[in-house]
Amino acid sequence: MGGYLDQYGASDERRGKRIKTGLFVLLAVAAVTLIGCLVNFLFIPNAAERQTRAFLNALQSGQYQQAYVLWGCTAAQPCSAYPLEEFLKDWGPQAVPPGTFQVLNGESCGSGTIVDVDAGKAGDKRLWVENGTRALGFPPESECTSRNHVYDFFRDLKYRLHGHTYLRGPQS
Repeated sequence: MGGYLDQYGASDERRGKRIKTGLFVLLAVAAVTLIGCLVNFLFIPNAAERQTRAFLNALQSGQYQQAYVLWGCTAAQPCSAYPLEEFLKDWGPQAVPPGTFQVLNGESCGSGTIVDVDAGKAGDKRLWVENGTRALGFPPESECTSRNHVYDFFRDLKYRLHGHTYLRGPQS
């Protein structure tokens, strides 16, 4: 026959095991979430980067009218400040020779996204993608004024993984 105190401390031991198991599960979920966010940031393009890629593909294939539409200028809503002739001076075959384009990064900034592009022989370019309309344009500023140092660290890491160095300052 067991004594009265044989079970003394057993419930504390079970509670301790439950707490350790709960903490382990919580840490595992947090680690998986963090790894998923990093993979998403480093390797999966966002909508602005996809729109920029579509624009660059149109330029590469010589479909300048389609690229002009992606810029946000259509027959129904023409861009009086940026006519097709000016667009072709900036983005035509003489300005941006066909080659390999690479979208490097997209940084959300206010009502849009600044997307960095390696335009091959034409050099590095920065484009603006408006959030609501997905229309492209030149960025209103060279860098986003609301700086995030954690974001900067991961952006620099992403650039290095792709064999580039992030260049600060105005580029167009």
